Amino acid sequence: MFDRTFLYKLVIAEMPFGQFKGRKITSLPVHYLEWFHRNGFPKGVLGQQLATMYEIKTNGLDDILDPIKKEINRQQSKY
Repeated sequence: MFDRTFLYKLVIAEMPFGQFKGRKITSLPVHYLEWFHRNGFPKGVLGQQLATMYEIKTNGLDDILDPIKKEINRQQSKY
């Protein structure tokens, strides 16, 4: 079953460990995502998010996240 909020959660998620700890998963460099692709993604939601970002970035689809990023920025600017 598809989680309709998956991409929203992906956009707000931060890397919880490693050299890019605290960085948004959407801003991780491709070489880092390629490393996970070669060596194995973590289990669970984090692994799904990293695998999704790998597919998005390696296929040049970064723009599909722009509307979600804009919506989040609009929501944050209200407060």
